[in-house]
Amino acid sequence: MSSRILPRSFYARDAVTVARELLGKIVAHGETAGMIVETEAYLGGDDLAAHSAAGITPRTRVIFGPPGHAYVYLSYGMHDCLNITAEREGEPGCVLIRALEPLEGLDIMRARRPGIRTDRDLTSGPGRLTKALAITRADNGVDVTHGDLTVRRPEHQQHFEIDVTPRIGITKCADWPLRFVIRGNKYVSR
Repeated sequence: MSSRILPRSFYARDAVTVARELLGKIVAHGETAGMIVETEAYLGGDDLAAHSAAGITPRTRVIFGPPGHAYVYLSYGMHDCLNITAEREGEPGCVLIRALEPLEGLDIMRARRPGIRTDRDLTSGPGRLTKALAITRADNGVDVTHGDLTVRRPEHQQHFEIDVTPRIGITKCADWPLRFVIRGNKYVSR
């Protein structure tokens, strides 16, 4: 993949801006890659849905660290979820990558997700995409500005509209409009 990796300065901004601007970018891990089609912003302060709401703990330390790092956690005891840290170092904020449009390594993704009937189901959800791209809690804290797990600019940026909705799958601060999706993209989670 020859497209440019996003620099740390891309992430050193408020989490809402980063969440919106990650749409259309490419997550690459090893031989697999997909275009980000759905994100959710998680903020510091009063955002009780954010893991950082409890302050700095061994689990959340990466969220308070430098921007541009992977925060990977286990959800519901079953699924690893990929977030990318935003904001300035010391300020909590991250972006959950909720869905990808698969682009590279589809045969590898299919092998990692046996039983999936359509390619739409490979990466249309936070737990699905981490399985398809083999992103695990071992990647927690990884710097996404270089190495095996990166986020890149596409070679040719598509034009798209963004829909904004409340976040899904949470109970606290669930009505906050912090979920961003590429309008009409079939890979957005349901």
